[in-house]
Order: sequence, then C-alpha cells, then structure tokens
Amino acid sequence: MSVADVKKTAQDKMAKSIETLKADLAKVRTGRAHTGILDHVMVDYYGSPTALPMVANLTLIDARTIGVQPYEKKMLNTVEKAIRDSDLGLNPSTFGEMVRVPTPALTEERRKEMVKLVKSESEDGKIAVRNVRRDANEQLKKLVKDKAISEDDERRASDDVQKLTDKAIADIDKMVVDKEKEIMTV
Repeated sequence: MSVADVKKTAQDKMAKSIETLKADLAKVRTGRAHTGILDHVMVDYYGSPTALPMVANLTLIDARTIGVQPYEKKMLNTVEKAIRDSDLGLNPSTFGEMVRVPTPALTEERRKEMVKLVKSESEDGKIAVRNVRRDANEQLKKLVKDKAISEDDERRASDDVQKLTDKAIADIDKMVVDKEKEIMTV
C-alpha cells in the first residue's frame, strides 16, 4: 500500500461518512413536509418488511401534507397502519385511494430538541471522520516502520490527511448550520 492509496482510502471513507450524515439529517423533521421522512417506514408486504417507497408512490400535496398512494389498493390500510406505528409521531388518514399524512407544525420546544438531535448526529459524523484520520495515520506509521516510506513522507502525508479531515469537518459544520436554520425557520 502506498501513501497515495492511504490518502485515497481516507478521502473515500470521509466522503461516505459525510453522505451518511446527510442521509441522517434528511430524516430530521423541519416542520415542512418532505417525502424523505417516510423513506425508512417499513410496511408488511405479503409477510416481508418492505420500505414504503417500494410499495407506494409518495408525493407532496401541499407544504404540510404528504400523499401516499399504494400501488395496490388492498395495501391502503397496511400502509396507513405502518405510518401510524412508526416512531415519527404522524397521524395518517385514508382519503379515497390515498393516505394523507399531515405533518404537524413544530413547537419552539420541539424545534430546540430537533437542533440538539442534529448536533448529536453531527458529532457522530465528526467522530467517524476522526476515526478515518486515525486509521490513515496508523497505516502511514506502519509504512514507515516497514521502511516503505521515509519519516518526511509520512509527515507530509499526515499533513495531507489532516487537511482532508479539516475540510470534512468544515463540511459537516456547514451542513449543521444549514439544517439548524431550516429547523428554526417558522
């Protein structure tokens, strides 16, 4: 393994950590309706748990209402029950061949809880990035120990890995600030 391989691996893993955080932040409710909050709701589809987007079409009816139209009419009650039983605190209602899911407005207290949740998620993302940095630095030290690279090369590579880490953490901080702004906007 070369220095370039170590840096490339670290960069790829940091990018995956940021993508994971982005996906986690997308699940956090902001008071406005968006179909992404239902992506992880599991529906009992003929005995096997299946993600809601696989059994129904999700659309936005208006700023606060999500429309869920199952591909099969007989799945209507199952879909409604799955949304109600999820831990999202939503109260769906059947309206013809569609399940309407109104998203309640967030109270100030709930918004602050959401901001805390976002900060917690971001800290997990930062920890993941720092773990990648630690692993990369350990691999560089191993290369020096095996006499594959010089200590100067290792120091330069460590500085590059640190720059990657700083950039990833700055990206995470920016995502958190944007999400906080989105949550606190009434």
